[in-house]
Amino acid sequence: MTIDRGSLGTTDDGRRDGIAFSGGAVASGSGIAALLVFILQNTGDVAVSFLFWEFTWPVWLLIIVSAALGAAIWLGLGVMRRRRRRKARRAARAS
Repeated sequence: MTIDRGSLGTTDDGRRDGIAFSGGAVASGSGIAALLVFILQNTGDVAVSFLFWEFTWPVWLLIIVSAALGAAIWLGLGVMRRRRRRKARRAARAS
């Protein structure tokens, strides 16, 4: 399989052909790069005591797990809010 490099360039309307990255792709790539730098800089361990649990984790893992848990709760609350508003709209249309 070969790629014809001669076809890459500009189109008649001035747009460029070829590979283009969206803003979301650039933001995701930047976030992943920042995450890797964060992980490499925070390799130490920390002792955690929560209720009756006591354990030792690397700092980077504790922060990532905490952020993921917070994001899951945030998304869950958003789903509940949308469902509640959808039911209210349906009830308003029915009456």
